[in-house]
Amino acid sequence: MLKVGITGGIGSGKTTVSTLFDALGIPVYYADNEAKRLMNNKKEIIEAIKDLLGPDSYLDGTLNRKYIADKVFTNPDIRIALNKIVHPFTIADAERWMMEQTTPYVLKEAALIFESGADKHLDFVIGVNCPEDVRIERIMKRDHLDKSAAIARIKGQMNEKEKMNKCHFIINNNEETFLTTQVLELHDILLQKAKAINIS
Repeated sequence: MLKVGITGGIGSGKTTVSTLFDALGIPVYYADNEAKRLMNNKKEIIEAIKDLLGPDSYLDGTLNRKYIADKVFTNPDIRIALNKIVHPFTIADAERWMMEQTTPYVLKEAALIFESGADKHLDFVIGVNCPEDVRIERIMKRDHLDKSAAIARIKGQMNEKEKMNKCHFIINNNEETFLTTQVLELHDILLQKAKAINIS
């Protein structure tokens, strides 16, 4: 079974692309959602986050996402420290999940595949590429932010060109090329690669 990552900068549409693979019967591990689950339920993570960010990081036993986002996106050191707490648990959880699947390949959707070192546990990585102006608009609308805040979130991540250069495959989400066509073509390629591994 192939382990395939899918990544892209904030607002690139990687979750939308992942749902298309999901519709083809390919299981997807949504790392951001699973990280939030772990941050709400894993005792070691909860204690470490409270030590890092204080008791206000949780409200009534639930992750205070706005409080944490405000801290993370304005302070790179805090972002790095938080990632060091959460990433090892998420990587281990994804590995366990992938081993339970029975399809020719599985997907792990995550914004920080390269930054977290998760790419070392994957056979291939798909990059979802999207123009920055489109990403800014999406972030503003989705997260109810002004333009400067949306840009700050983009700048807080790995440079998009650098990230795409590290990927084995690129899907262009530029509102000009059909996503479904690109996903179907890549699905066939990955099935062939999975088949070749099984034969060998």
